[in-house]
Amino acid sequence: MFKAKSLYHLIVYSILFIVVLISFFTFIIINNAHEELQEKIVTLNTDYKDNQQELIKNDVNAAISFIKHIHEKYKDIKDEEAIKKEALIAIDKMRDLSTINEYIFIYNFDGTSIHHPIAKKDIGKNLFESTDINGKKVIKELIEVSQKSKGGFVEYNWYKPDISQNIKKISYAKSYEPWNWSIGKGVYLDKIDNLVQRKKYEYDQKISDYTLQITSLTIMLVLYSIFIYKNATILIVSDVKEIGKYFKESQKNDKPLNQNRLIFGEFKVIANYATDAMNNIKIKTHMLEDLNKNLEYKVDEKTKELTKLIESQKKFINNSVHEINTPLSIIQTNIDLLKMNIPNNKYVTHIESGAKIIQYIYDDLSYLIKKDRVIYEKEYLNLSNIVSQRLEFFQEIATSNSLHFESTIQEDIYIKFNITEFQRIIDNNISNAIKYSYANSAIHIKLDYTRDDQVEFSVATNSKKIDYQSKIFDDFYRENSNRGGFGLGLKIVKEICDKNLVIIKLQSNDKETKFTYRFRINENITA
Repeated sequence: MFKAKSLYHLIVYSILFIVVLISFFTFIIINNAHEELQEKIVTLNTDYKDNQQELIKNDVNAAISFIKHIHEKYKDIKDEEAIKKEALIAIDKMRDLSTINEYIFIYNFDGTSIHHPIAKKDIGKNLFESTDINGKKVIKELIEVSQKSKGGFVEYNWYKPDISQNIKKISYAKSYEPWNWSIGKGVYLDKIDNLVQRKKYEYDQKISDYTLQITSLTIMLVLYSIFIYKNATILIVSDVKEIGKYFKESQKNDKPLNQNRLIFGEFKVIANYATDAMNNIKIKTHMLEDLNKNLEYKVDEKTKELTKLIESQKKFINNSVHEINTPLSIIQTNIDLLKMNIPNNKYVTHIESGAKIIQYIYDDLSYLIKKDRVIYEKEYLNLSNIVSQRLEFFQEIATSNSLHFESTIQEDIYIKFNITEFQRIIDNNISNAIKYSYANSAIHIKLDYTRDDQVEFSVATNSKKIDYQSKIFDDFYRENSNRGGFGLGLKIVKEICDKNLVIIKLQSNDKETKFTYRFRINENITA
């Protein structure tokens, strides 16, 4: 039986040896294999693409040289149309018929197909606006790049007949200006994908082999650890039993543990600690009793301090909101004076827009502070007038953001509601619409009766789709953190609507986002 006098050397060294060895070999092997694969993939892609580009470029330049030769040779002898026809016949005969994917294509600068061995049915048609599956105007780009002094390459997706699907393709085009021809040739890039897949398969096979080898090594090392563990366990159990006996006997007497009965040096150290601990426990017990007596008093004191701190914070926020109102009023008054003296000034409009944004935020904060200690009484409101007034309030802000309102507001719509709470619903929806609408688009506002006892208010925008609609009414949530704001507006709206039984409907897709609120005309819920 394997014996050791140090538990530390027996267990820790074995575990560290296994962990370090396996981790080291695993990391080195897999990392090297991965780096090798990535290097091969990059090399394959670069070399293949560069080689193919050079080949098609040479073929196009050769075709242009041939056309130029034919043109100069017969320009004083034959009609130009006849020369063009002979050149096209010659180019067609030079084509490699062993593959349908190798051919020269020719377009007029206006996009009319002149020569295309594969798409002969399109010859004579204007394909200038033709696009690939991604909407890329391939013919237009080829014609434009061909007119550069050295021609150029265009990468796109195109239908490959032999596999009947769209494949990535790259073409080179260069113009022959005397005839306004864009001459080009392309090559499909699916072969490189096959090569990459083959390399990845080889990589997977290599990793599988490495994994099998590492697993075998791990099993051997685990068996070794189990062997060490079993031997160590017998010795550990023996020392633990001795220490256990000591704790039982220490309850009856104060005799120290006999360290000669222990095997491992670490347990002898533990025995000394155990003796000290038993002596300290009695001292700490008395200290704990004294602490418990004073704990309730200290908790009460800290609670009072915390309550005082919270009240101070509330008071600070209340004072801050109150103090904002005075300078905000001064700013608005001076803006009105500036508008009288300098009408239709874009800088004044921007300043007024900023001031109104501050006013809207102030109204939200003011409502948050007061909502739990103020009763918002209901009255019959003319919603048509209120919505129109709020649209007028936000007009400068919308204009500053290159937006405009398109409203459909039915006249003389009345419901029983609190005007402050209704304004918070209107303001937060219009403000969010301005924040998130695409520039130069319309914000659609609608207010009308849906039936005799219900009124519907809606705000629709041309904006990005809301991805997390279930979170949009949560505290401090913002769909786009770059748009600013505190994320409290829709939370306020949700609380008001829940309290007053207002039905909320949210619809959002890639084309439009629409918030709809349905109010009961005579609802008199106060809590």
